[in-house]
Amino acid sequence: MIEQPDHIKSIPAYKPGRSSVDGWDGPIYKLSSNENPYPPLPSVVEAVTRAAGHMQRYPNMSAPEFRSALADRLGVAADDIALGGGSVESAAQIVRAFAGHGDEVIYAWRSFEAYPLLVKTAGATAVQVPLTPTEHHDLLAMLAAITPRTRVIFICTPNNPTGTVVDHEELRAFLREVPSRILVVVDEAYTHFVNDPTAVRGIEIFREFDNVVVLHTFSKAYGLAGLRLGYTIARSDVREGLAKTAMPFAVTDVAAAAGVASLAAETELQERVDLLISERDRVAGELALLGWNVPPSQANFFWLALGDQADAVQEHLLSHGIIARPFSGDGIRISIGEPEANDAVLAALRSFR
Repeated sequence: MIEQPDHIKSIPAYKPGRSSVDGWDGPIYKLSSNENPYPPLPSVVEAVTRAAGHMQRYPNMSAPEFRSALADRLGVAADDIALGGGSVESAAQIVRAFAGHGDEVIYAWRSFEAYPLLVKTAGATAVQVPLTPTEHHDLLAMLAAITPRTRVIFICTPNNPTGTVVDHEELRAFLREVPSRILVVVDEAYTHFVNDPTAVRGIEIFREFDNVVVLHTFSKAYGLAGLRLGYTIARSDVREGLAKTAMPFAVTDVAAAAGVASLAAETELQERVDLLISERDRVAGELALLGWNVPPSQANFFWLALGDQADAVQEHLLSHGIIARPFSGDGIRISIGEPEANDAVLAALRSFR
């Protein structure tokens, strides 16, 4: 029998969300993965089709056309962009490059469920700092958790799964107290859904603090979850480390072409984002009136803070054909879908009470 190393044995395998409901013959709404519910734009499909015509070749790892278009869109240098197969792969690059055995990585909890997996896989120690009672990052407690062994801090904003954001000025104050030797990762996978003017503006933070990097993805607002396209905005010293830990050819020419086409179609894509934001606010508002504990979300999902009721509510949702993302003992994350999917969620939750 081949034995796994001790630090791997303790890691639970990532479990993707389910896609079917036993015993239910009505419409099924899969709202567990924070996907964009709308199909790709025709211009993006056309670009993907063209790129697929030479998929027998390895991709150009630097993806110069995509990185140039992205740099123009963000107002950063193309050399400041390091690509990854989705923002989770970019986060994995960071942990592998800057934290190992004996090192600590701090993040809020509950937060993105991949963080503990990435940290433990690297052999580092995860330091989980509980969220505040309002499901926000507790920045003071995170500062207090810093030790000489701390190498990386993740700030997930909007936070997955609670949807809450970190205040821009509060993060600036936090960063002024963090030792410059510590890499602070501002994970903005859901930044396109933010309309709170006080929320963190990651690129501004990156420009101000030398020890900050920013993560973005094309999986959510741009609707490219199936192609795996993400990136890190980072300075040269960090990018050097990322280049050493990146999976070769993780970003395909097909994904890069879809990224270029998506950037060119942002006006159309923004219409979909605006619709999802409107639906998010509608659903959250109705649930609040019904008495559900729903923290203010700035993402394309919302969080039901349920505690011990989480399992019961999860079973009730499944009995109505709704697949959400449960966290037993904590709550349930529900993605915003098409209006009919959101109406089904509201109807199911009304009938629970």
